[in-house]
Amino acid sequence: MALLQQLAGGAIVLIFLADIFLTVLYARAGTGLLAPRWNRLVWVLLKGLSNLFGRRRGAVLSLAGPLIVVLLIAFWALGLTVGTALIIQPELGGAIRPSSGDTPKDFVTAMLVAGNSLSIVGGGDYSPHTPGTRILYLINSLIGASVLSLVLSYLVQVYSALRERNAVALTVDSMTDCTGDAARALARLGSDGKFQGGYSEMANLASSLERVKEAHHFYPLLFYFRFPDPRYSVSRVCFVVLDLVTLTETALDQERFGWLARSSAVARLRHGGELLLKTLEIGLPTQQPPDRSDEQLARIGAHYRACCRELQASGLKGGGNCTDQYVTDRLKWELRVLSVAPVLGYTIRDVTGESE
Repeated sequence: MALLQQLAGGAIVLIFLADIFLTVLYARAGTGLLAPRWNRLVWVLLKGLSNLFGRRRGAVLSLAGPLIVVLLIAFWALGLTVGTALIIQPELGGAIRPSSGDTPKDFVTAMLVAGNSLSIVGGGDYSPHTPGTRILYLINSLIGASVLSLVLSYLVQVYSALRERNAVALTVDSMTDCTGDAARALARLGSDGKFQGGYSEMANLASSLERVKEAHHFYPLLFYFRFPDPRYSVSRVCFVVLDLVTLTETALDQERFGWLARSSAVARLRHGGELLLKTLEIGLPTQQPPDRSDEQLARIGAHYRACCRELQASGLKGGGNCTDQYVTDRLKWELRVLSVAPVLGYTIRDVTGESE
């Protein structure tokens, strides 16, 4: 019976170490044995709890990212401690005992000894007295020190990536004059009908977007960092970028600006936005978007016509009536954006700036 308990404890330790390895070192969205499920569970619970706070719901959800980080570390620590305690408990009173006095053999004591062995060799009143338990203490100390170092470096990378993501979101928002309107950004990029400088800005934005995509691929915890201000929403960034690309391909005079629509910068923006959406879909429990409706088609068509008027007012000649093409192209990615946004507590208006 004791042997089975110790084997079970060893299996638990190995599972949690594998989970830490896949999350921190292997670092791919959608991988991990326990962490992705644990993070989703915590998120679902926090999201349900946030519904009780009414207008303060967004502020409560903004705590989700840091709380998930803390609870994930606690989850890993608890798992390693429980597994080690299962190994240690049968050895209490024999191979592992205090320097004086009786040795309690309950599981709580085993948890205490396990926690000490994972932190400092020989820490606490209990010490190993056989070669096997001394090796166990040594292995535990190495595991504890290694996991602590890995987790700390992982957190530094997560928050560094979060800062860069926010910087990209602010760049996109500034390009739209803080309106979230891609037509406004396109008009400013092509001021006086000259897109040479705007092309460079689009290329730089594409590079930044690619880094944000890779950050979410390597650090899935970024999914759960949500800010009350929708300008920091990844869904909004994807929406503005993909709308900018779609307008470039449909609302501009292709005889004059076709080179821009066919340029590598625009292709990279489209590809980067779509890949970022795909990464979010892998990492988040996305919701089914609303069915396509006549109201939605009318809303998109009205948005396109308003964008064309704004571009013409800024001196950019339009490419004719391409409403149908714009609606068709936009529906390919808009439904995906709207399947991600509600998961993080954002409305259609938050993401698009349009009425729901």
